[in-house]
Amino acid sequence: MRIDSISFFDHLATLMNSDPNTYELLGDIDLDMAIVMRRPDEDDFRVQLEFSGIECKTVAEIDEGAETATECWIDGSLEDWQGMFDDIAANGQATGEWTLNTITIMGDKIQLKAGDPMGWDKFHRFNQTLQDFVDAAAPALNKEASNVGS
Repeated sequence: MRIDSISFFDHLATLMNSDPNTYELLGDIDLDMAIVMRRPDEDDFRVQLEFSGIECKTVAEIDEGAETATECWIDGSLEDWQGMFDDIAANGQATGEWTLNTITIMGDKIQLKAGDPMGWDKFHRFNQTLQDFVDAAAPALNKEASNVGS
């Protein structure tokens, strides 16, 4: 499963929505955000994620520039996004420099952008929920890796 695909993010949303016990502990989230993955030789991939309560309510591919209509977006090269998801696959969760918090604070690989300070605030306020959302990819990424040699 390619990380730069709607099916990948639909899978993450399904995992979140089917695991209320994990997300109830973190509390409600109210965030409309986007992820931008800059592909080297083709159009960039953009996905809008709308979180409400303890669910991901919307996963939608969006056009160039539409990310600016969300509260915040995280933007980086597909290579750097792949690095983060490779770390998640290897460790069961993002570690060290590959956590969303670290990667966006450093800003050298993947950058957090927002139209106003509230977007920045909400990203950091809900950071652990977002981290758990992407960390949930580990089993699927590992299953796919184990099937490559089969």
